[in-house]
Amino acid sequence: MHAGFKRDFFLPAPGKTMGQSKHRLLTAFVVIAFVASGLSALAVGGAPAAPAGRSPILHSPFFGTTTSTSHNWAGYAIKTKNGAVTDVKGSWNVPQIAAACPSAARYSAFWVGIDGDGSSTVEQTGTATYCSGGSPVYFAWYEMYPGPYHTLSMTISPTDVMHAEVKYSTTTHKFTLSMRDSSTGHSFSTIQSLSGAKRSSAEWIAEAPTGGSGVLPLTNFGWVTFNNASATISGHTHSISGFSNIEITMWNLANTKKMAVPNSLSNAGKTFKVTWKNSGP
Repeated sequence: MHAGFKRDFFLPAPGKTMGQSKHRLLTAFVVIAFVASGLSALAVGGAPAAPAGRSPILHSPFFGTTTSTSHNWAGYAIKTKNGAVTDVKGSWNVPQIAAACPSAARYSAFWVGIDGDGSSTVEQTGTATYCSGGSPVYFAWYEMYPGPYHTLSMTISPTDVMHAEVKYSTTTHKFTLSMRDSSTGHSFSTIQSLSGAKRSSAEWIAEAPTGGSGVLPLTNFGWVTFNNASATISGHTHSISGFSNIEITMWNLANTKKMAVPNSLSNAGKTFKVTWKNSGP
């Protein structure tokens, strides 16, 4: 966690300059680079990182009190031995904000990745559905936690079908993170290294991101459906149900309200839906 984070800072639409964005942008940003684990936090494609003097939003490891109860994750995870996970895939439709954006900021992220459930790193890529300044914001990103996230230049829209993959090479010892928007044909791919990555879990997650004050309020995203979910673990490739898996429900910090709830796996273990319940945190 980082001190000095202000929850209502504005994140512009990715791939837009200050004068081009369709959203209500702040008139001034200072684009800075955070360096963590050897990674630069400069945003990709002209979308600025967090303003100077404020901590970045992060897509953090599992935070909870039981294996199936989390304060920041909802979805499914597979926990296994160190060095076992080499590939995670999944797809989803970018969820549209289900109610008018409030003036106070709201945050939600949807991703597939390796690590984070029982380990201190996460290698992940996904999309975000935010409310900022009363307006919706949609963008794509990747993150090699504890490094900061990188906003991608590919423009996304609600209902776009995203296909994402995080793959580890046992030859190069590097991760390839890729994503394709089949609705537009746009795609990206990046090769990254991360010291300390255990490769001991695989995830398909709807998340409440974290900031300097902890878990942030969750956007009312309505629901999101993950499809085509699979992992390669110890050389074997299966859907989620092909491995011992954990269904994760997101609860508020007081453990009094559910924030997001996954349903049971379907379609031979390849599909599940996460439904928004409460903004929390």
